[in-house]
Amino acid sequence: MDAQQILDSDEFKKCAEFHGHVCPGLSIGYKAAKLAMDRLGEARPDDEEIVAIVETNACSADAVQVLTGCTFGKGNFICKDYGKMVLTLLSRKTGLGIRVAMRLGAFSPDERHIELLGKVMSGEAGEEETKQFSELHLQRITDVLGMPDDDLFVVRTVQTNLPAKAIIEPSEPCFKCGEPTMRTKLETSNGERVCRGCIDHPLC
Repeated sequence: MDAQQILDSDEFKKCAEFHGHVCPGLSIGYKAAKLAMDRLGEARPDDEEIVAIVETNACSADAVQVLTGCTFGKGNFICKDYGKMVLTLLSRKTGLGIRVAMRLGAFSPDERHIELLGKVMSGEAGEEETKQFSELHLQRITDVLGMPDDDLFVVRTVQTNLPAKAIIEPSEPCFKCGEPTMRTKLETSNGERVCRGCIDHPLC
């Protein structure tokens, strides 16, 4: 598919609806997820058959959740906030892993686009600047979606330990705040079982 066909596709529209807007980052995540799923030889699963590990908490991560079906709630969507456009997909069925990383220099920043983005987000952009930003923004999105995968990403097969499937544990009250907390998430502090929130913020 060309860039316009992707923009018009139901899959991409679902990503945009989930994320809230269309942007270059979402487009990168879309392409990375599609490529990884294809190389992994997997269809979108119903449950926890695939594990996704993203290395950024930015826009691209939302497209990964939509296309792979991996979510925080199922325990098979893991974010390691390294600030890198990297996605690793793991198959529980085959044990195979595919790592898709943004190629160095593949999508260099456009200084004018970044300048206008700052003005639009701060509400300082005038009508003409807003129009120019919209045009540049769409062009950047189209550029990403139209790029050959090999020009945009470095792909390699990986092996790593698969995380355990999601486990539901009984809750117990935290000694400090009294709130019910998963038993395995409580920590021992001064001989008492305390939630991590109270350990991190002892004044709460």
